[in-house]
Amino acid sequence: MAERITIIDFVDKYTAKYDKDTFIREKIEDVWQETSYADTRKESRELAAAFMSLGLKKGERVALLSEGRKLWLIAELGILYAGGVDVPLSIKLEESNDLLFRLQHSDSRFIVASKQQLPKIHRIIDQLPLVEKVIVLDELKTVADNEICINDFRAMGKAWIAEHEAELDERSRSIGPDDYANISYTSGTTADPKGVILTHRNYTANVEQGASVINIGYRDVMLILLPLDHCFAHVAGFYTMMMYGGSIATVPVGKNPLATLRNVPSAILEVKPMVMLSVPALARNFKKNVETAIKKKGAFTEKLFNFAVKNAIAYNKEYYNAGGFKDCWRKPLLALFDRILFSKVRESFGGRMKFFVGGGALLDIELQRWFCAIGIPMFQGYGLSEATPIICANSKGHAIFGSSGRVVKPLDIKICDDEGKEVAPGVRGEIVIRGENVMAGYWKNPESTAKTIVDGWLHTGDMGYLMEDKEYLWVTGRFKSLLISSDGEKYSPEGFEDALTDSSKFIDNTLLHNNQNPYTIALVVPNKEALREYVKKEQPSLDLESLEAKKLMLKKIQSEVDAYKTGGEKGGQFPDRWLPAAIAVLPEQFTEQNGLVNSTMKVVRGKVEKFYADRIDYAYTAEGKDLFNEKNIASV
Repeated sequence: MAERITIIDFVDKYTAKYDKDTFIREKIEDVWQETSYADTRKESRELAAAFMSLGLKKGERVALLSEGRKLWLIAELGILYAGGVDVPLSIKLEESNDLLFRLQHSDSRFIVASKQQLPKIHRIIDQLPLVEKVIVLDELKTVADNEICINDFRAMGKAWIAEHEAELDERSRSIGPDDYANISYTSGTTADPKGVILTHRNYTANVEQGASVINIGYRDVMLILLPLDHCFAHVAGFYTMMMYGGSIATVPVGKNPLATLRNVPSAILEVKPMVMLSVPALARNFKKNVETAIKKKGAFTEKLFNFAVKNAIAYNKEYYNAGGFKDCWRKPLLALFDRILFSKVRESFGGRMKFFVGGGALLDIELQRWFCAIGIPMFQGYGLSEATPIICANSKGHAIFGSSGRVVKPLDIKICDDEGKEVAPGVRGEIVIRGENVMAGYWKNPESTAKTIVDGWLHTGDMGYLMEDKEYLWVTGRFKSLLISSDGEKYSPEGFEDALTDSSKFIDNTLLHNNQNPYTIALVVPNKEALREYVKKEQPSLDLESLEAKKLMLKKIQSEVDAYKTGGEKGGQFPDRWLPAAIAVLPEQFTEQNGLVNSTMKVVRGKVEKFYADRIDYAYTAEGKDLFNEKNIASV
């Protein structure tokens, strides 16, 4: 059995092994600056000393709210070296609901925040009596009494460590593998987001597991495009690169999220990464940009490029079965097109890219084939926060497009039916795992913990299947009712669905849908009688079957949904980004007779989505997104 080391042990080991090598690359004032492994440890310990000088005790929580940058990682390591527990927070959170809940629920004693995120803290600090100090990762001309800027904080740490280094060493040595490292909140409903507790050993075990399916070269460079608050960036980014002696680079932070996104292309060209972490939404943008650039070169180049891609896809097949006797004639063409076309496309990715690691949501197989065709394979992986997160991954030399990859080792995995019984190979069911990467539980939520981890087995809530050898896993969708956005973020929709249905007499049932789509839609079952009464009251002279009457009914349904958006009378209860941008009004009720509810009258989400697949697809068209589309009008 592998030694159960902590993150502190891990960092100490590899910062000593690669001490003079570069670990972090960050662009400051138009200059890329490098931080060595040794300095990463040194700076982290100085911040740890600063936290201890403020009185941070072992096991206490420190919230971290910042854009991705060097100081994000240094601050987190500082928290960990001091024995604290980091509560990493997404910059997408808003103070009116998600952010305030997490800060209160986690009992965070300190907050680390960037200058851009600080206004959010200012607006809610009066509701956070447990917070003693806010550490600002930038320099400000003026600060509040409970705030300290990073340079003064560093100076505190340097002064404290000069006198108390033995005390810091003792604190760091006292940390055990089962001590908490992170409380990472899921994107649950506002009333019940869950804090995933990840231990030091969860992280180090998952790095070791990940190494069983994917390898990184010494001094390889990774550009991290994804938010640093997620454990995917920790394991597949920070710690995996550290283990192999590689380096990580962050995208220069812009004045707002859109400006940061615009910095990605130039960062790629300047860093020239060998590997990047990505999600389907980013991958599709990359593909679109390449195709747009090719199209600008003229019709001949575009046709040649498209032919070259088709030839490469036909030759590569599903990767593991590339080539073969029947397609051997394609190989010389592949080499030619790679030299005259694909090699130039790869220059737009810096010219050194070996592969992408895909996570967050399921990658479309055609997207995988396209990237493989141009010579930068995008390998699908699968995991979730509760598993720290990696469960399986495809990799160079070991990939089957369409699958989610080889299961990491060591890990126990099985597929179970609705009753929790293991099913036969090839049969779909819930993915259930057991291993050292399984979370310690949900913070202050024993009920959800007991439902999710049963006899040591983590029930993922995702659906998939295994073949006889259990080497590769195919993930096919959601076993539980989770929405998944295009960037892989997950959200539980029941809170909004119940609230809307319970509060509106005009809506009998609601089901939200988002399966890696650009926006969420609501499937709404209207109360036709209540809507007719509404029209009679508002405009008695209208014919109830007229177009004007139907539009008035639809407007009422829309207003019931809009009430929950920011500025509405019920705004702030749910994150705006998950509220529906389109409404599909359904023609009939969910009943046992049509199979859309079970014997306990609970809506069967999968059956509704299958039954109304055409309406879902239609709602993602320009015509279907229009509230007054013909299908909605016919349904009221």
